[in-house]
Amino acid sequence: MQNRHTLPEISPQELKKKLDENESIFLLDVREETEYDIVHLEGAQLIPLNTLPQHIDNLPSDEEIVVYCHHGQRSLYATAYLHQNGFTNTTNLTGGIDQWAAEIDTTLRRY
Repeated sequence: MQNRHTLPEISPQELKKKLDENESIFLLDVREETEYDIVHLEGAQLIPLNTLPQHIDNLPSDEEIVVYCHHGQRSLYATAYLHQNGFTNTTNLTGGIDQWAAEIDTTLRRY
């Protein structure tokens, strides 16, 4: 496992800027379905962390993947896993959806 300092992370502000500029980004939510139902980023694809190996072939290899979870821990594991499997254009959303809801879109539900 790579240590956490070598994995690329993106701040909520950086991600919002990219989305506002309509950059092609694949949002990957690695939380559980019950969490996704509470709140998620628009357009995000839900693939719970424990099912990621079964779905890795469905991920786009030609666009940037931003992985997120609740606070950024599970998505860090997912980012490491994807890097190990050749998805080098993958970044972890710092602080997860909770930090996004706190700093970017305060209308989102927090849990």
